[in-house]
Amino acid sequence: MIIMPRLIRGARTQSYLPSPLLRSCVSRNASSPSHSCRYASTTKPNISSFQGSDFHAQIKRITHLIRTNRLTEARAVFDQTEQRNTKTWNVMISGYVKRREMAKARKLFDEMPQRDVVSWNVMISGYISSRGSGFLEEARYLFDIMPERDCVTWNTVISGYAKTGEMEEALRLFNSMPARNVVSWNAMISGFLQNGDVANAIEFFDRMPGRDSASLSALVSGLIQNVELDEAARVLVKCGSRCDVGEDLVRAYNTLIVGYGQRGRVEEARKLFDKIPVNCDRGEGNVRFKRNIVSWNSMIMCYAKAGDVVSAREIFDQMLERDTFSWNTMISGYIHVLDMEEASKLFVKMPHPDTLTWNAMVSGYAQIGNLELALDFFKRMPQKNLVSWNSMIAGCETNKDYEGAIKLFIQMQVEGEKPDRHTFSSILSMSSGIVDLHLGMQIHQMVTKTVIPDVPINNALITMYARCGAIVEARVIFEEMKLLKNVISWNAMIGGCASHGFATEALELFKSMKSFKVLPTYITFISVLSACAHAGLVEEGRQHFKSMVNEYGIEPRIEHFASLVDIVGRHGRLEDAMDLIKGMPFEPDKAVWGALLGACRVHNNVELAQVAAEALMKVEPENSTPYVLLYNMYADVGRWDDASEVRLLMKSNNIKKPTGYSWVDFSPCG
Repeated sequence: MIIMPRLIRGARTQSYLPSPLLRSCVSRNASSPSHSCRYASTTKPNISSFQGSDFHAQIKRITHLIRTNRLTEARAVFDQTEQRNTKTWNVMISGYVKRREMAKARKLFDEMPQRDVVSWNVMISGYISSRGSGFLEEARYLFDIMPERDCVTWNTVISGYAKTGEMEEALRLFNSMPARNVVSWNAMISGFLQNGDVANAIEFFDRMPGRDSASLSALVSGLIQNVELDEAARVLVKCGSRCDVGEDLVRAYNTLIVGYGQRGRVEEARKLFDKIPVNCDRGEGNVRFKRNIVSWNSMIMCYAKAGDVVSAREIFDQMLERDTFSWNTMISGYIHVLDMEEASKLFVKMPHPDTLTWNAMVSGYAQIGNLELALDFFKRMPQKNLVSWNSMIAGCETNKDYEGAIKLFIQMQVEGEKPDRHTFSSILSMSSGIVDLHLGMQIHQMVTKTVIPDVPINNALITMYARCGAIVEARVIFEEMKLLKNVISWNAMIGGCASHGFATEALELFKSMKSFKVLPTYITFISVLSACAHAGLVEEGRQHFKSMVNEYGIEPRIEHFASLVDIVGRHGRLEDAMDLIKGMPFEPDKAVWGALLGACRVHNNVELAQVAAEALMKVEPENSTPYVLLYNMYADVGRWDDASEVRLLMKSNNIKKPTGYSWVDFSPCG
């Protein structure tokens, strides 16, 4: 009879992952009497006819098929095996458990003629680590009916309750254990820390009769996750007085150094680093531990993350031996501060650069806009991976070398490298940059066939379609995202509508965005103000500008002022527009003066147009637009002398009007 999982009404169920502290329990030899746990078996192994070479060959074959993810074939071999012992069943059940096929595992478990403690533990561990409702309750059911239990059983269930936040039940089980080992204590400490109970975690750590290599590191890691770095340092100082924690202590020190670095507390990290002796000296008190290569690498990483490459290099140069991580961390530090000259010098000295090193150099040169050197490093790479291709394609896209990005995209597929989400995001951004709808649609088809679109991919698709004017297609993807939309999704859709004349739709979307409690950004308001300008909504535009500052605390940028000048100017309120420009907290740029000049052209205000044109000539000396607009305005009102002066000024400044052209897309539509 198959025992189906029982769902307890009102029970709390959550997802949980197998604890790293429990893994050691499976293979642990309980050598210490105080920490040992008896291994209980519910059956005596049947060894009469199962020791033949054929039988062991079948076991090895099933194990190999499971490890190579050929579970169906493994089951076929299992079914064909006439003589099976408990180990055969356990191997097959373990295969299903590892694949989270718990129904099939349970069916085999219920069909077993005999079970040992491993059979029960495999099933209980599988339920504990599976996702879905009722699994913890089913693990507990098996635990309760299990004939005899060992430490693995108790520790697994305790860990399951701890990971779901049910520490009272975990503690009750812990106190009920007939014998505990170090993993039992570690499981409880990790559980307390995962649930933010630092005090109990430290109390249990202090009460532990014995510790293993995981105990101290687990406590320190948990304290760091709970932002209790100073408490972690106190624990380390206390443990440092013991003489039997050498390697464990330095491992914990390294963990805390990284924790300090992640939170920008580099000085504390350095003090901790300096407390670790360079050499292990027995005469130096009771502290019998020394810096290892991880200590040095951790300190370099702290400085590099903070942008202090001088201090990082000082530590790097003091190292007696370095590994690849040391070199890569230091090189990445230079790249982080865009010092490619020093990064290149270090790269040349590095004994054996790996793919990560080459990728970092490619990405670094692309970041500073030197595509020639980035491509040189890319071509010289002894072995490329997907990150290499993505870095180079993204570099071309960022630096507007769209043709180069397309060539690389084609080349990577020719060489057998499959694009991923990052590749598609770059290519879609490139399609948006060159406003190539046909290319974007082709990439969309590839995305559909290759990957499951995530939020960034969908955002890139919305942006591409919106910028190319395909608002309907953009809106379809936008609506399909449902509740997964983020602020980038909303900005892309609002911006697309605003820039293509759908002002009403853009403003309606903005209202919907606020109703979904999505906080707008400065980019959102640029699009909203642009929509108000196109729709002639002066007062609404002013209101949105005030709301941006007062309600959302967003500092107005020059783009917002340019849009507001455009809104006011289009409505003919040119003096108000000029007052806005005078009241700006920074110097107006070409967009601001361009907006005013365009408004003056529409409303035929020659005097103010002259002011705007002269300012625009200073900001963009080589731009012919202000000259041409001012010339046409003088001509329209019959001021031919002034018009002639503008033409002479253009000639003396060597300003030439660019030749007009049209862009016709002959690509097929379907």
